Order: sequence, then structure tokens, then C-alpha cells
Amino acid sequence: MAGALNEALTALAAGGPGPRLPVHIAAPDIRRWMDGNAARGAWSFAAEAPGPHVCVVALTHGNEIGGAVVLDRWLRHELRPVAGRLSLIFANLDAYARFDAQDPTASRFLEQDLNRVWDPEMLDGAGRSAELRRARVLRPLLDSADVVLDLHSMLWPADPLLLVGAPGSEGLALALGEPGLVVSDPGHEAGRRLIDYAAEAGQRGVLLEAGNHWERETVALMERVARRMLGICGVRPAMAAPIGPPARLARVTEAVTARGADFAFTRPFRGGEVIGQAGILIAMDGGAEIRTPHDNCLLVMPNLRAAPGMTAVRFAAFVG
Repeated sequence: MAGALNEALTALAAGGPGPRLPVHIAAPDIRRWMDGNAARGAWSFAAEAPGPHVCVVALTHGNEIGGAVVLDRWLRHELRPVAGRLSLIFANLDAYARFDAQDPTASRFLEQDLNRVWDPEMLDGAGRSAELRRARVLRPLLDSADVVLDLHSMLWPADPLLLVGAPGSEGLALALGEPGLVVSDPGHEAGRRLIDYAAEAGQRGVLLEAGNHWERETVALMERVARRMLGICGVRPAMAAPIGPPARLARVTEAVTARGADFAFTRPFRGGEVIGQAGILIAMDGGAEIRTPHDNCLLVMPNLRAAPGMTAVRFAAFVG
């Protein structure tokens, strides 16, 4: 059945710890990369030939370890740009240091979500947290970027997709060709993402949601997409386009934020499902009904355990 969950995720969605979630990849030892040459945990390499500055970011969430596997591999193999500049960033180092395969969801962040702090007023303000401190350290390097690729993975079942925070990045995401879905999304009520910050600065930002956490296939997709991004930007030799139909673009029409602790979906929807009719009940938030706002409604990354203030699901419509 669409949206069916395994035993561990079923228990987690119900609010309990349940069985241990399977982790099929090993968290790399990145201690050799901690000093960095641009900032702590950040490496930047410039070619003699001119070109754009591309930043590839991993570990925005400390338990999404697939991106760290890719960057560790690239650094060990001494991947260097042939033009422009390439920066490789291990973002939330402190959260990653606490990653435990026996409890793999616990190290997403320490004090606040690093992917919700990228508001200039917040970054320039008096707020204090481990994640804000880290964002402030990385900010000068990211400010110099032309393109930012942020590597993520997913807990709840969903088809891989690319997210962009502004129309100016849609063409770049579509040119990657893989995954086959690009979602243009203005963001979350809970705070601004790195790709939103990039868009405000006039950069192009793309967030890859590469598949389920801790799966080898997720790491493989991350590396293909990241290498293809470098090729499109001219920082590395171009890669062949993926075989298959061109990627489709969808734009978010409504983001649903959970208001109550009892927010619940009517069934465990899978990200990427399309609900054919408007008005279909998909969730209850206390006494409020959450229904699809239009026909052919794409469900973007339903969060089956959304706490109050978190995005529970985004509704999107296909373009063209």
C-alpha cells in the first residue's frame, strides 16, 4: 500500500521509540578534515581558470550522514576544480559528533535546526545557540558563493526531489535532470533555509533530498547529482545527462504548519503522492480539517510526526 511504513517508522510516527531504525552506511571519520582551510570543517580550492564559486554543503543536519560520505570521499581523492572555486563544507560538526547508529534520529541538531537560522536579522542579532554560532562562522564563505548545493536525506518515505527557494534557481535544478522532480518552495514558517538565504543574496541555491537516511542508494544519488552540478557550472568536467524523461517542475501552493500536538494524517502518506481531487481529507489538526486545495495535488515530504510549529506537509501543483 502507498505510504506503508516499516515497524520502526510506524512506532516513531505513533510517538514511541520502537525498534531501532536500520543504518546501512557507516558514518565517516572526518577528524582529519576538521581544521579546514577556509573555516573549521570547510575546505575551499581555487583553479587557475576563472569560473563560478560552488559550495557543496553536507551535514546541515547532523544525522544526515550521506553527504559527509561524499565529501569525505572527494577530499580523500583530492578532487579539485578545473575552473572557478569549489568549497566543501561539513556544516553541523557538533551535532554530527553525537551521531549514534543505535539512536540515529537523535543528532539532527543540538539546540535549533541549522536549516532554519538563515535570516540576516537572526544572524546579526543577539541570539545564541550552537547552530547560530556555526552559521555565523560559515557565513563569510557562503556569502562568496555563486551556487550552493545543500545535500539532505529523509526520514519518512518519499521520492527523491530537488528543492529551490526562488524561481531563479529552477532552471539550474531542472538541468540536473535527476531526481525527476523539482519543487519550487518559498520555505517554512519556522525559519529560513540556507537556500532561502542564497536566493536573497542573488545566488542560485538547490537543496537535494536524496532519499531515505542511511541508505547506500541515497549516497550514490547525492554523489551523481553533486558531480553533475559541478559539471553544469564548469567547475569540473561535464557529466552525461541521465537517461529518462526530463525532470518536472512543481510549485508549492500551500504549506501546512502543525498547530496542535495532536496533528495526525488520515494515513501514512508518502512524499511524491499525487491526490487527484481537491477537497480530500488528509489530516486533522485538533478540530481543523486539512484537505487538498486543488486537483492533482502533489504532497511534498509529509512529516508524520510534526510537532507544533513544524511544517507537516506542503501542497504543490505541477507546472506545464
